[in-house]
Amino acid sequence: MDTSVIRMDKQKLQVPDFPSIVYIEGDGVGREITPVALAVIDAAVKHAYGTTRAIGWKECLAGEKAFSSQGAYLPQDTLDAIDESLVAIKGPLTTPVGKGFRSLNVTLRQKLDLYACVRPVRYFTGVPSPVRHPELVDMVVFRENTEDIYAGIEWPQGSSEAALLRDFLEQSLNVTNIRFPESSAFGIKPVSVEGSKRLVRSAIHYALEQSRTSVTLVHKGNIMKFTEGGFLAWGYEVAKDEFGAIRNEKGHYLIERTGQKPLIVKDCICDAFLQNILIKSSDYDVVATTNLNGDYVSDALAAEVGGIGIAPGANINYLTGKAIFEATHGTAPDIAGNNSANPLSMILSGEMLLRYLGWNEAAAILIRAIELVLQDSLVTADFYRLIKQEGNDATLLGTKEFGDYLISRM
Repeated sequence: MDTSVIRMDKQKLQVPDFPSIVYIEGDGVGREITPVALAVIDAAVKHAYGTTRAIGWKECLAGEKAFSSQGAYLPQDTLDAIDESLVAIKGPLTTPVGKGFRSLNVTLRQKLDLYACVRPVRYFTGVPSPVRHPELVDMVVFRENTEDIYAGIEWPQGSSEAALLRDFLEQSLNVTNIRFPESSAFGIKPVSVEGSKRLVRSAIHYALEQSRTSVTLVHKGNIMKFTEGGFLAWGYEVAKDEFGAIRNEKGHYLIERTGQKPLIVKDCICDAFLQNILIKSSDYDVVATTNLNGDYVSDALAAEVGGIGIAPGANINYLTGKAIFEATHGTAPDIAGNNSANPLSMILSGEMLLRYLGWNEAAAILIRAIELVLQDSLVTADFYRLIKQEGNDATLLGTKEFGDYLISRM
């Protein structure tokens, strides 16, 4: 048996002291931020455990680097390697331009059934923010990853498939409210019981394990009554049937736990939620939502605490143990090669990876170093410009120099 392989046993991750973990460098700025992030993660592990633990990084290819060497943007070898190692980290990937190509990120999530996109959002002192009280933002978004509009079931206007679907809707289902049927494109939004329940279940488990205060189901069930409304209803079923939640006078559901206040499970319509995160963000903690809503919500929250340059993310299947941690921003070709990109999205995703492994001591060292560096206002170009615009002092560092200084503060 390979002693470097992470395994799943009885729905619990079994992590050896020297695990083999896949990394994908990524395109554009990925070539700069990925080596910096790996060096920072390695340093945190060394500071925490000395020589008793270390990660063995295994490079696999995807994106432009894979296409140039293997003629495929997502080689089967890469999928097989993640299948075997269970855990991976990746830089941003370019979606190839051309008919029929879909996002490589979406493809990875669907091929590996990474159903939960997990996006923690918190504020670090010293980071410029467009809101008055970014320190009140401390949420973890659980975004369903495999269904909804992102399932990609759609047909372009004028296609024979669109015409067939239009005829079926009008003639077989008596649909009369397509305003311009001849010139419409069509998309189908699948939302299932199984997909909704496993996402909400994972969010509630996370909230209980991390001693969080609430789980909010964010939805548009007032309009999409059977898809978004189904997500809401099935989410509450999980809370009641699997966790013993009891409804209180406010309409919230309470899950009792020993020695702590009950976990609150509640809901909010998505448009109201996007308003509320600006005016009363402290009301929310863990958020569970459908795919498209989660896209809006996670980026809006990231903007409050400094932007997606500092937003980590993970795509996880809590049943199989498979997980890919990733920078949540794009490839930024306009600044690629300039040693100016902010590596924090990738580094903070590495911190999530360490906690996923159960290496919490290394994760804590990494977070503390980030706090110190940002308090010192030693930052990359994106934060430097904003801090200077606010009339405050800052020191400009390149991507690699930022990583080196971060390591020095551990």
